[in-house]
Amino acid sequence: MSVQEEDRRQGAGCRSLGDRVNRLRFTTNAYPKEQRRDAWRFALQRLSITLDAADDASLYGELIHFKSSVGIDFIRLTATSQSYTIDFTIQPGSFWLAMLLDGTAQMTDGTETFDLLDGEMVCARGDAAARHFFPGDHRLLIVRIPQSVLTPRLKTPLPERPRKISSEGGGARVFGGMLRSLADTIGEITTDQARPVELALPEFLLTSLLDNAPPRALGGAAGMRAALLERIFQTIEMRLSDPNLNYQQVASEHGISPRYLQKLFESIDDSFGHYVKVRRLERCRLDLRSPLHVQKSISDILFQWGFNDSASFSRAFREQYGVSPREYRKTPPSDEPRADPPRRGRPTATRDRTRSPLLEIEEEGELEAEAERELPIGQPVRHHYLPVSPETIHWGYFSRALKPALQVRSGDFVTVETLTHHANDDPERMVEGDPGAESVYRWDAESRAVERRGAGPLDASALGRGPGEGFGVHICTGPIAIQGAMPGDVIEVRILDLKPRLSGNPKFSGKAFGSNAATYWGFHYDDLLTEPKQREVITIYEVETGSARPPLAHAVYSYRWTPQVDPSGRTHARYDYPGVPVNPATVERNYDILRNVEIPIRPHFGVIALAPAHAGLVDSVPPASFGGNLDNWRTGPGSRIFLPVQVPGGLLSLGDPHASQGDSELCGTAIECSMTALIQLIHHPAGELREQLRDLDYPLIETADEWVIMGFSHPDYLKELGEDAQSEVYKRSSIDAAMRDAFRKARRFLMTTKELTEDEAISLLSVGVDFGISQVVNGNWGVHAVIRKALFTA
Repeated sequence: MSVQEEDRRQGAGCRSLGDRVNRLRFTTNAYPKEQRRDAWRFALQRLSITLDAADDASLYGELIHFKSSVGIDFIRLTATSQSYTIDFTIQPGSFWLAMLLDGTAQMTDGTETFDLLDGEMVCARGDAAARHFFPGDHRLLIVRIPQSVLTPRLKTPLPERPRKISSEGGGARVFGGMLRSLADTIGEITTDQARPVELALPEFLLTSLLDNAPPRALGGAAGMRAALLERIFQTIEMRLSDPNLNYQQVASEHGISPRYLQKLFESIDDSFGHYVKVRRLERCRLDLRSPLHVQKSISDILFQWGFNDSASFSRAFREQYGVSPREYRKTPPSDEPRADPPRRGRPTATRDRTRSPLLEIEEEGELEAEAERELPIGQPVRHHYLPVSPETIHWGYFSRALKPALQVRSGDFVTVETLTHHANDDPERMVEGDPGAESVYRWDAESRAVERRGAGPLDASALGRGPGEGFGVHICTGPIAIQGAMPGDVIEVRILDLKPRLSGNPKFSGKAFGSNAATYWGFHYDDLLTEPKQREVITIYEVETGSARPPLAHAVYSYRWTPQVDPSGRTHARYDYPGVPVNPATVERNYDILRNVEIPIRPHFGVIALAPAHAGLVDSVPPASFGGNLDNWRTGPGSRIFLPVQVPGGLLSLGDPHASQGDSELCGTAIECSMTALIQLIHHPAGELREQLRDLDYPLIETADEWVIMGFSHPDYLKELGEDAQSEVYKRSSIDAAMRDAFRKARRFLMTTKELTEDEAISLLSVGVDFGISQVVNGNWGVHAVIRKALFTA
């Protein structure tokens, strides 16, 4: 059994489809003695820990890795005598901490060496590597804290070199006790239960660093002032919920004059009142997006954090984040609000002066009432985790007969992994070292992990490409059954977060990649200018993650498709079957491409589908009334997609993740990039549908600012085109027909939901609505109508 298979086997026990998520278990006991060292080294390497030395004869190692909802990594190691180096250089701005739970150790960073005893800690910035030597059996807890978690509370500089923290007394002793308790329960703790640790950890860490800092490390008088200010910050943090908190009280607690306290804040270009307000706003923001507080009203949250009235809170929230609390809670963005991320400095976003504070409060009350209607009374909101594996995906088709991979209730949250079907365009970057991707893509001469790839014949009797024939290409995670969903109802899919999947290959650690394939089904293919014509070209892109600026993608290299022999022995002269591994020795890479070009990232799902009410398997390529391969980049974080239910349970599938795509997807694909999403599913029963949904028989996208009406050449092609519909749809698509369908749907939307007359609707469609081409490559071509909400003043 490979290390990836062992990771998957052990992870299955802790990755239940409840709220125990983002956890990995590994033990060397699963391997023969001669394989344990390599397996242990590889498992550590994936977590940026390098095994330096170990006694092979007695080697034992066990690790449990848990990632919290804000990205804090907790790694518990249990092992025999050995040494390893912690190096998080690939995650700039992060901070790591190691606590010795049992045993003794010696730590060195190349310049300084010190001993560690049971309960002591050492910490450093991510770019400060440190080697730990353990002479005997030991247990160690490693915590990696991303920059985004520390930044809102960080004012004094973090130490550049590793620093030892004694847990003999003070805050460090409490901190050590908290970490030890977490280490003891790391195999069972849930993301919800870890939330208090996430909030407390930065405070305890900064307190412990100050308590243990030698005088020279504080940097003289300026350093002492910074340390005092940090302690003042901690006092404020503990008392944020007190509406009567004032600077005179805080000054008195720290034995300084109120005037000196004000001077301290002036030294960082801030004021006491502004700092307190920004910290309270940040706590409210976290609660507004947290599943733990989904049943709380906005008013409950703001009063809990010391605000006295809703109107001033709403104005302050909009000034800080560029969006109202109601809008933020309704459609939370992927990571931060639309404006600058939370910070201590003064906000740059300006308030929308055209909005009435009274109207804003009325809208918040309306949202609370809507939420109460949407979520089942008495049923707690749950958080599920759906990883990719051969058992949780289906490749290239939809079917009402598929067994659900997950069952949820209305209002539940799901973290769902998705894979691009183009990962084997560069398996080294997008498959190797990734247990989930390797499990799905496994294919050798004897068998493949996922046999059927498409809705065609399993015996490849039509074209001889392989089982399923590639009549449908997308790797879809699911389906997800929604309790109580019946034909005539509507399922709302809220895309809350969507992040690129990092490469599992240590050579590309911390990086994400995607592929763009200009192929024979592209709109351009018969209209090429240069030789050789009718060529297929693959371009590999690196997709930025975690950047302070808006993330971008840039091309790494390209190559022309050459005939590829798949592991089953079939030759593919064209890009005609999904998942064929490209042999790098058969292609010539061109690295001199798209110089000085950067593509803004617009992450979204190409495929968002409910199961169609069709008796057989349905090709995943042509979209239709049930959703499917919509390929509209507006389905990214913050959007809602409404789909009409055709079969009991709805059976939602997600796939075809894109890092970026332009309207039309001209050459055949987008930047196809594996992604992980956080979604929320809402069930709207037929008898309770609000205006926009009462007449819905097509996919409708809603963003914070727009409604996007999806039109197709054949809106319900499975019914329209008869017995051979899945062949005929590829022959009969046209932009004219798709435009006609989008027009008719948009006209109906305006007449039914906005109560316009037909003449009013047609005039508005011409002067105020944008029609665009969604895609011209999916068999059933698409046109969308973008209706801006700002058109309607009431």
